Amino acid sequence: MIVPARSSKKRKQHDGNESLGVFRESIDMEMLSDEEDGEEVESDNGDVDEFPEIDAGSDESNEKDENDESGDEDEDEDEDEDENEENKVIREGSDDSHEELRIFPKAKTIVSGITGQEKRVYPEIEPEYDSDSSTEDTPNRVGEIPMHWYDDLPHVGYDMDGKRVLKPARGDELDRFLETVEDPNSWISAFDKTAQADNPLTAEELDIIQRLYTNENPDANYDPYAPSTEWFTGQGKEEIMPLTAAPEPKRRWVPSKWEHKKVMKIVRAIRQGRILPNKAKNTSQPPFYAIWSESSALHAPPLPAPKPRLPSNFESYNPPEEYLPSEEDRKQWEETDPEDRERDYVPHKYSALRLVPGYDRFIKDRFNRQLDLYMAPRVQRVKLNIDPNSLIPKLPSPNSLKPYPTYRSLQVPHQNMARCISVSPDGAWVVSGDEGGVVGLWEVNVGREVKKWKFNEKIGSVEWCPRTDVIYFVVGTEDMLHFLIPPNLPPSVLQLTQSILAPSTLPPAPEVPSPVKWSTSSSNAWSDDNAILTVHLPPSSGLPSQIAWHRRGDYLASVSIGAAQGAVWIHQVSRRHSQAPFKKVRGKVQLVLFHPMKPCFFVATQQYVRMYNLSEQKLLKTLQPGIKWISSMDVHPSGDHLIVGGYDRKLCWFDLELSDKPYKVLRYHTRAIRSLHFHPTYPLFASSSDDGVIQIFHARVYNDLMTDPLIVPLKILRGHEVTEGLGVLQVKWCSRHPWLISGGADGAVNVWCS
Repeated sequence: MIVPARSSKKRKQHDGNESLGVFRESIDMEMLSDEEDGEEVESDNGDVDEFPEIDAGSDESNEKDENDESGDEDEDEDEDEDENEENKVIREGSDDSHEELRIFPKAKTIVSGITGQEKRVYPEIEPEYDSDSSTEDTPNRVGEIPMHWYDDLPHVGYDMDGKRVLKPARGDELDRFLETVEDPNSWISAFDKTAQADNPLTAEELDIIQRLYTNENPDANYDPYAPSTEWFTGQGKEEIMPLTAAPEPKRRWVPSKWEHKKVMKIVRAIRQGRILPNKAKNTSQPPFYAIWSESSALHAPPLPAPKPRLPSNFESYNPPEEYLPSEEDRKQWEETDPEDRERDYVPHKYSALRLVPGYDRFIKDRFNRQLDLYMAPRVQRVKLNIDPNSLIPKLPSPNSLKPYPTYRSLQVPHQNMARCISVSPDGAWVVSGDEGGVVGLWEVNVGREVKKWKFNEKIGSVEWCPRTDVIYFVVGTEDMLHFLIPPNLPPSVLQLTQSILAPSTLPPAPEVPSPVKWSTSSSNAWSDDNAILTVHLPPSSGLPSQIAWHRRGDYLASVSIGAAQGAVWIHQVSRRHSQAPFKKVRGKVQLVLFHPMKPCFFVATQQYVRMYNLSEQKLLKTLQPGIKWISSMDVHPSGDHLIVGGYDRKLCWFDLELSDKPYKVLRYHTRAIRSLHFHPTYPLFASSSDDGVIQIFHARVYNDLMTDPLIVPLKILRGHEVTEGLGVLQVKWCSRHPWLISGGADGAVNVWCS
């Protein structure tokens, strides 16, 4: 039996009904189920059915099915009968009402010339059929394919009938531009790649484009402010779980049998030795590196291997006669130990290269070469071609930095060590004290001694008052400070000085009593030999080793070497009051200084220098000079620089604006530094040491913070003798001249002039 592959629904039903009658008359078969297939059935009765006759109408139905459209083959049997009856009615033309509802052209019934049966034929579609083209689809039926495949072809695809769709004539760019100028609707048209033409955009499409340009939703009916629908909030809408309220499955807590089988399979493989665990890495063995390989990113590149020495004429197979050793030389070379031989090879002469035998020391030489590469330490020396003179800093000539002291002009002797000296503010007078208790006043210009005072105790320090309207100085002895007025003063200056040191009306006593007592001698006992004012320090304070004045001349600070905590006292002359600025001092105080410009106070202990703000009463910074024991200190007149000397022969220069570490450390003395002093007006400073010499330096400080200070050594002054291991104990500058006054352990006070 031949079954058509695809046929129209109505025509298949009509033709099938015609052949069905013949098929039912010719065949009477039973369809077996799957269970009955291959078994004997009662309906068979052992007889063989005859093959049915072929109906001639089947050819006609097949031909009709091939020419018509495809239809569904899985329709129900009841629907087929209804549609078959309808087709019969339509074919006979008995029902005129159905003809009015037909939307397709009426089919004609003709007799086939091949089969002799009737068949329906529809008229051809007229190409000039009058219809609205706005509802038709594009004539191009190529589908969703890249249109650039048709770039080199005259057509752009195929229509429904399979005919080519030719490309429309578009012209060049100038023609298209002129069309856009003449056509007012060109800006609302878009190019269609499939049709290769410009199609106008509808109002809906223009509205969508306008909404997209304004970053709006393309849907005109979209409401962005619509109230949200609460799906899971409210009464009766609560969810027990986010996704489902189903109970937890049993497999969550019951062990999986499949996983148990897999684990047991792995365990049996491990027991049988088919799976070996990872062996632990043995890190005890040292790693080895190929030292001549390429450089690694983790290690520094190795040094290049040393090249072997190139052979010379001495190792030639036919060397010159002067390279051949004599019999004595050969015998001496053989008797010498191999380690002591200058050369490990004795030259031989051969007339031809083919007569040269094999080298018997080849393996030994290769072995020694390997030992040299492996064991010999190698250092890569980089030779720098630098002129040694270029390493010396370019300093100006000392002759261009004059004036500075160069020679000793006069000498004032003392019987004992001249421990302390001081120069008056006008630079005309010098006060010097020695360990015998003698204080001498003498003139700088000529060295004439004007007055001498004798004390029962050793003199620890002397210092002039920096005020210019009054003239007096302070002498420090054991537990006492003496205020002395020099002789031969003008009456006005003398009267003002006496009114300051011994006023007629004493100031009121301070609220907090001080252990320091101030005492003034009676006016009848005033004389040049006695002190007009005496300050009694606390008992057991010791000898005042330093006296430092404030620049205004009303405050002075004293440092005693005997006291532990009460070593520093600040005295106010106008109020006749003394106070200890520190309740507890960390370390033993060596020196103190007042800042020349700011209300700051420098305190030097054995290893540190602390800078305090007296008005705010707080610590500003702690300088770390790195000196084992600080011996001297002085501040620059500008107040921005500080020099510190120590017993370990170091001199540290500090820039107070930069760091707490020294800007520069100088080591030029051979023994301990005893004294340092900046010149008040000239860019000079001096240092003295126990080696008996005085170093003069040019120290220029610039206002520009980016320029470093200029420190130039100028002169070494030698004139003091070292006595009992001590040299020059103190140096002071003359304020108005580049002159230096020095006191030494040999009892001499020298004046150095330029």
